[in-house]
Amino acid sequence: MVISMNLKGRSFLTLMDYNAEEIEYLLDLAAELKAKKKQGITGNSLKGKNIALIFEKPSTRTRCAFTIGCIDEGAHPEYLSKDDLQLGHKESVEDTARVLGRMFDGIEFRGYHQETVEKLAKFSGVPVWNGLTDADHPTQILADFLTLKEQFGKLKGLKLVYAGDGRNNMANSLMIGSSKMGIDFTILAPKDLWPEKELVIQCEEYAKAFGSKIVITDSLDGVIGADAVYTDVWCSMGEEDKAAERIKLLKPYQVNDALMARTGKKTIFLHCLPAVKGKEVTEEVFERFAEVVFDEAENRMHTIKAVMVATLGNL
Repeated sequence: MVISMNLKGRSFLTLMDYNAEEIEYLLDLAAELKAKKKQGITGNSLKGKNIALIFEKPSTRTRCAFTIGCIDEGAHPEYLSKDDLQLGHKESVEDTARVLGRMFDGIEFRGYHQETVEKLAKFSGVPVWNGLTDADHPTQILADFLTLKEQFGKLKGLKLVYAGDGRNNMANSLMIGSSKMGIDFTILAPKDLWPEKELVIQCEEYAKAFGSKIVITDSLDGVIGADAVYTDVWCSMGEEDKAAERIKLLKPYQVNDALMARTGKKTIFLHCLPAVKGKEVTEEVFERFAEVVFDEAENRMHTIKAVMVATLGNL
């Protein structure tokens, strides 16, 4: 039984807002909820709650995870696409937030701008959860970390390498989360696609407290000693026009058998999905680690449920 921690009423916009103990609590709660679901046990901690699910961007895992998480715990999920709202168009984000906050008990947002999810949290008066923005993807990181704990039994002291576009939301979020949880984190990317220096400096400060380190490099030797290698699509949603340029830049950083062998140890592969096999990862590597990758996908559901239960539910 996980000892309860009071996160009631808090939004979940970025892992920068949560300390290591709080992140660990969410992971432990997710593991407990996962174990119960495997036994056919669901809860009622969100009974009577109405949850707005706002999607500017399409989604498979995020939408399904929030929907099932709501239903498993007794809440009603209401899906709202970009065509169902006038969010930031005919109506300001601030006013939409105040309307939804009067009608719903919690709000999930998946879209483009971090500023939008921050305004929803500021003006709605209810917990708001970030299902993805161009800058951050904190619910995915919880699923990744739960998967790492299942594979290795720990987080602290692991070496996680992200290979690919080092400035996208996954690289940013993994760096934030890893630095807070004592994971040695390396971004392996061409210099043109390195993360913002300001974020790197902030994460280095977090890492100092746990004796871990952040490394940004364009050398393939950065994978040496990796416990896990992670990648994401080379062109994020909305960047399809840059495909040819990205392929040229990132081809040397493809996760393939040679890169995995270069780690020099038994290493697992992770991917947040969807995957473009033959681009950021070869089909051979992906299929070899498919069981782990789809555990990771399933863990979106358990970790998202934990976030909603912890911040809105009756524990």
